[in-house]
Amino acid sequence: MIVQNLSSQKPFTTKDGSTIRSILDRSNAPVRNQSLAEARVPAGGATERHYHKLAEEIYFILEGEGSMEIDGAAREIGAGDAILIPPGAWHRITAGHRADGLVFLCCCAPPYAHEDTYFA
Repeated sequence: MIVQNLSSQKPFTTKDGSTIRSILDRSNAPVRNQSLAEARVPAGGATERHYHKLAEEIYFILEGEGSMEIDGAAREIGAGDAILIPPGAWHRITAGHRADGLVFLCCCAPPYAHEDTYFA
């Protein structure tokens, strides 16, 4: 049985500019088909617009509010929202101006890899 606690994971910055703490992925468990991380975007900040050739992502917003853009369509998002990002879809998440920014879970299948992040 593999159990990882978020508090024991060190944060790092992904290629898109978000700060994440891996909860379960290839770096800390025998994960084969997915990864789960907590991501943070500071108030007023945004990730760089990008896409993943292989990974399908699901974002689940835990705290904060902001907007999500996928392939040119934008929508306001907030705590409790789940967002599907298909492989190949250009996307960017922007935090509103609340003091704490956005906190969300990011599930990727296959697991997140820097090499699968592409920019214009």
